[in-house]
Amino acid sequence: MDFLTLLQVLDSTIRLATPLLLTCLAGLFSERAGIFDIGLEGKMLAAAFFSAAMAFMTGSVWLGLLAGIAASMALSALHGLASITFRGNQLISGVAINFLASGLTVLIAQAWFHQGGRTPSLIGGARFEQITLPFALGPMDAEAAGLPLSKLIAQAGPLQQIYSEVISGQTILVYFALLCVPATSWLLYRTRFGLRLRAVGENPAAVDTAGVSVVGIRFAAVAICGVLCGLAGAYLATALQAGFVREMSAGRGYIALAALIFAKWRPWYALGATLLFGLLQAVALRFQSIDIAGIPVPVQFMDALPYILTVVILAGFVGKAIPPRAGGEPYVKER
Repeated sequence: MDFLTLLQVLDSTIRLATPLLLTCLAGLFSERAGIFDIGLEGKMLAAAFFSAAMAFMTGSVWLGLLAGIAASMALSALHGLASITFRGNQLISGVAINFLASGLTVLIAQAWFHQGGRTPSLIGGARFEQITLPFALGPMDAEAAGLPLSKLIAQAGPLQQIYSEVISGQTILVYFALLCVPATSWLLYRTRFGLRLRAVGENPAAVDTAGVSVVGIRFAAVAICGVLCGLAGAYLATALQAGFVREMSAGRGYIALAALIFAKWRPWYALGATLLFGLLQAVALRFQSIDIAGIPVPVQFMDALPYILTVVILAGFVGKAIPPRAGGEPYVKER
């Protein structure tokens, strides 16, 4: 593998890890507050559909983004109502959201667009465009040089190749997702809200005794979870791809949950875990046929690698991961 091919794999890794990272951080906020959320997959799927549908109908990707966030937050509110207000089983509520989103998106897509449960392709302002950073080689430089952009980058030096191929040329949601990692770390460990949120996930009775609303903190965490899942779904449909197709989340919500366990509910570890999953997906897409010691590896095995890793992680082969002590338990105020 040459250096430029390696950079292209890293570029794909970042793109593919972005929805996982956003969803993993969403689950981190929710579970740190004591609300287990299996419904990350459904929220992402609903956000993907409504963002693509709104972007196509209005021609504005930003309106599509808002629609995706609104759809995800609506499902988050439903999950919060079931698990916080009515103290229902959080796992069942999350699974119900996944089923609801899976069926509802296809039903509405078929009713609106009559294309077998998908939206029309997005073009122009209905999609997030790649951003060429200052001093990076971009389409205008390639046009001026009369060369394809890939060849122009291949002729550049190593540092320019890294900057132009990996760092530059991403969409705004990729940069936002990366900035969310230090922002999440700061919010959780350097602010009063973060202290209270973590305390609610560990000992809600103590927080309630201190005069802080456990219900309010948990609903705030669920709302943040809804926003981040909305961003992840919108990214899938309006940046990574050009429209919605049925079940396009493809288990990413469950992979994000596995990454969250792998990261032990820590923001920076979550970045590393999701980049690992993104790398496996990038390798599977880039190298459809690999020989190990002269033995060809089936394409199906390469495609299944991220899911195999998910099973390995959930089976507990990454060390002891202890969730928040009050996770999954509805809080009943003592009288």
